[in-house]
Amino acid sequence: MTPDLAYLTLALVPGIGRARLDALLRAFGTAQGALEATQRDLEAVPGISRAAATAVRAASPEAARRVAAHAAQLGGVVLMPGAKRFPAMLSEIPAAPTLLFALGDLSLLDAPAVAIVGSRTHTRYGAEACRLFAAGAGRAGLVVVSGMARGLDALAHTACLDAEGRTVGVLGNGLGVVYPSANRALYDRMAREGCLVTEFPPGDKPSAGSFPRRNRLISGLARTTLVVEAGKRSGALITADCALEQGREVLAVPGPITSPASSGCNRLIQMGAKPALGLRDLLEEYGLWHDVPVSSRPAGLTPLERRVLDVLDLGVELVDEIAERVHGSTGETLAVLTGLEIRGLVVQDPGKLFHRASVLGVG
Repeated sequence: MTPDLAYLTLALVPGIGRARLDALLRAFGTAQGALEATQRDLEAVPGISRAAATAVRAASPEAARRVAAHAAQLGGVVLMPGAKRFPAMLSEIPAAPTLLFALGDLSLLDAPAVAIVGSRTHTRYGAEACRLFAAGAGRAGLVVVSGMARGLDALAHTACLDAEGRTVGVLGNGLGVVYPSANRALYDRMAREGCLVTEFPPGDKPSAGSFPRRNRLISGLARTTLVVEAGKRSGALITADCALEQGREVLAVPGPITSPASSGCNRLIQMGAKPALGLRDLLEEYGLWHDVPVSSRPAGLTPLERRVLDVLDLGVELVDEIAERVHGSTGETLAVLTGLEIRGLVVQDPGKLFHRASVLGVG
């Protein structure tokens, strides 16, 4: 049995987490030594119960080979602590993973990264903020890490990829399982253009406890965690707690005090998290702000489109007033606003009120 196969066999034993695995390695020197130990010697190791010792004695190298083969069949690899491609950031956290399974560009696992997380159910404001931060971080060269859940996680990955940035998705299940099923296209795109990583063996389906467990890896891969929008019971707050336990920075996007969707973020700020009022606040954490030209005016705008954006920058929101300021008709101005909205430069609120989508991103 090779050392890697022995380690994989031991690490896959149910109930053998990082603390118990380290105890076994200290006691027996190698994974193979632990697998060959007697029941009595195993039970003599601090922290190893009779049930755990019995499970180690029953461990199957053939089962480990099947897991490795399954990962390879899916195009993935097995990463073990101490190996060259195992992310150093995850070796430093409490309850560090004993194994990782990854698919895609493995270099992203050790690149400077920000975790961007938020609720599965979100408001239009939350979606706009998420796109701005994720796209801006991606353009600045940061890897965006999130949890591949529906809602703001999926938006963060998509916005980063659309901005030609790089992103890592941390799964709460094994490779080859798409959850939620609506994320099939995103899963495939992440495998091609980004990276997917998990500590669950290939084919493992998600459970209620797998997502909180996954969250420590999301924050663990990044120096900073940004919570975009979260209610008071959102799972994104678990990720923020993990980041704090890991000694990492936490930023939160403030929201209306009347919005339950922002109550968790506002509470984080009240407790000392740095408010993220714009892309500058995030990029300054990495010393990147002055190195990144932030343009709110893409090339190819018509003179009328530029005048409309100038007026919106002054805070004017009503279509009729915008039309008057740019010396155009209401219909013509509304058509321009609609085109700018499609391009992501303008946001329309109820009542046909318009504002610049870039205000949050360049503040």
